[in-house]
Amino acid sequence: MNAASPNKPVAYQEGVQDFYGRDFIVTPDVLIPRPETEQLIDTVLNLAGKPYLTGIKPSPRVLPENPVILDVGTGSGCIAITLKLELKETKVYASDISPEALKIAQKNALKHGAPITTIISHLLEKVKSGDISTPDIIVANLPYVDKNWDWLDKKSLSYEPSIALYAEDHGLALIKKLIDEAAELKIPYLILEADPCQHEAIIKYAKYYNLSRTDGYILSFIYRYTHQA
Repeated sequence: MNAASPNKPVAYQEGVQDFYGRDFIVTPDVLIPRPETEQLIDTVLNLAGKPYLTGIKPSPRVLPENPVILDVGTGSGCIAITLKLELKETKVYASDISPEALKIAQKNALKHGAPITTIISHLLEKVKSGDISTPDIIVANLPYVDKNWDWLDKKSLSYEPSIALYAEDHGLALIKKLIDEAAELKIPYLILEADPCQHEAIIKYAKYYNLSRTDGYILSFIYRYTHQA
């Protein structure tokens, strides 16, 4: 057996990575969960009126009592599984275009006893087709890395699946498409992860919608609609 490459991430060498206090199985078929993505969990718990940090009082609940959640681009399933475990009565869908990634998500769901529904889907195609319920909230850590960023650790990232990392249009192509589709379906809440250097462009793109707040890597959109009688 060959010695592990010194550039290979430890998570891939050990086959696990901590996320929100739980160990998740990871392989080169999925991205390694990162600490900044935990802010996405905090954001959803706050919208659900649930405490997420000791001593921090959450905001009043704005989500339905038992919301339907869709995690788009689930990868290892760490987001979907964590939300299911933290919000036990929710219905959680986890979608990805990679069958290999969904197999890892399913293994993690079984490991943690989290009954989520996994489905092959490109963005919101299975919502539009009626194959899954319309969610109350979408969470997404989509590919948003621009290959031209000069600060990238390309040696380390070379071990992770490029399909889960990189996107065209300065890393924004899939995020913009998801915003389009979520607006078309009038999904009330859309929680996105993106690099802070991209926030201004994303907010500008979503100027017809109301951005409720930004926090680190997380963008939280609340769509306001005029309902006609």
